[in-house]
Amino acid sequence: MNKEILQVVEVVSNEKGVSKNTIFEALECALASATKKRYSNEIDVRVTINRQTGDYQTVRRWIVVESEIQRPEQQAKQISFADAQKKDNQLTIGDYWEEQIESVNFDRIGAQTAKQVIVQKIREAERALIIDAYASRQGEIISGIVKRIEKGNIIVDVGSNTEAMIPRDELIPREAVRTNDRIRGFLKSVRFEQRGPQLFLNRTSPDFLKALFTVEVPEIGEGLIEIISAARDPGLRAKIAVRSKDARLDPVGACIGMRRSRVQAVMNELCGEKIDIILWDENPAQFVINAMSPAEVVSIILDEDAHSMDVAVKEEQLSQAIGKGGQNVKLASQLTGWTLNVMTESQAEQKNEAEMQVLRNMFVQKLDIEGEIADILVREGFSSLEEVAYVPLSEMLEIEEFDEDLVKELRNRAKDALVTNAIAEEETLSDAQPAEDLANMEGMDSELAKRLASHGIISMDDLAEQSVDDLMSVSGVDKARASTLIMQARAPWFEQEKQ
Repeated sequence: MNKEILQVVEVVSNEKGVSKNTIFEALECALASATKKRYSNEIDVRVTINRQTGDYQTVRRWIVVESEIQRPEQQAKQISFADAQKKDNQLTIGDYWEEQIESVNFDRIGAQTAKQVIVQKIREAERALIIDAYASRQGEIISGIVKRIEKGNIIVDVGSNTEAMIPRDELIPREAVRTNDRIRGFLKSVRFEQRGPQLFLNRTSPDFLKALFTVEVPEIGEGLIEIISAARDPGLRAKIAVRSKDARLDPVGACIGMRRSRVQAVMNELCGEKIDIILWDENPAQFVINAMSPAEVVSIILDEDAHSMDVAVKEEQLSQAIGKGGQNVKLASQLTGWTLNVMTESQAEQKNEAEMQVLRNMFVQKLDIEGEIADILVREGFSSLEEVAYVPLSEMLEIEEFDEDLVKELRNRAKDALVTNAIAEEETLSDAQPAEDLANMEGMDSELAKRLASHGIISMDDLAEQSVDDLMSVSGVDKARASTLIMQARAPWFEQEKQ
């Protein structure tokens, strides 16, 4: 029988390409399962097979627990610490006390039980091999043959008895896929699943577009051209931003290829998806102008604080700039990372005039000056009291209509207005009361909550946005408590993300 065990291990290991140790472990589980069937209660059994001789022995185990055992089902697997000490005084809680019992004969094991256990172990081992083989290939393009379609999900045979899945919502819309078609996808994730495919492909992500260009354009693979970003409306339109690391190389032309051969190959893979290849520029405004192609941009107003841009185009090009269903401006926004507000020249002028009027009125009111002087400040690009108060004197003296006396008076009035605003804000904050969630937060006391409210930290969300250093300077608490309070305030955020 011992030789038969070794023969089984040898044959199965060779047939399945699985390590012999895995087969030995499967046989040990099968022998243990057969042994348990001799007993009325579920017991803990461990079987050990000698890897060289095939000899095996069986032991029954009890785990050592602190309290006395009451129920019979517990007595089958547990032993109290007091009783364990009587058998072996070296045992501690959590150890196992073992007793050798009669082993079942290998030829008398239930054939079905042994087969199920061995097959399961082999399947687990095979799936682990798939994980090992493909884990390092995440981010690559994987190709295979469509094996079947299940509820819209595509099961792809990628070879070596390995299946991958393309979820229905990660297929290109209206893409016609049939059994036995060859298909490619971006290897998005490799996950250990008990059943079904473990490789998950994607055909709709911008990463798939980048990977296709990397395959089709050798200069990208060689590092001469870099893909900065990409945006897609799968199956309809895409934009990809590129730059060259070699001044002699045209990145847009290289990606298009002779007679559009390279970009056409990518478009064919993406079911005719139209692709705009955009030249990246370190100047954000110029990058946005490039990204709005094919529409021509007349002017841009950039707001760094809001990370947005107002993009003005000619009246007749407005629909083209926006695109069908807002497609063009949406892709340009995703490509550049800026929020883009597209409008006509006249709309941009009206908005600019309205904003200038707001600034003019603010200067007139806060500085108590004539409208003509406020108009000059707005015309010269001043947008806040801080700029008037602290811009170098020499710069303001360069304004043709201003003399030194007027400049000094404007600066003094701006500083006075800032002080007045600060006092008013401080009085408002001193009357502020902490929100209920902040006042009742774990680790918070009423005095600290009021102190935080006086500095504009009213709610738990306000507290969650603080850094440890900020909170220490505002409240005077030590570093450990500041860190604890901030993490407590952020707990609802983490819970929401988890859900």
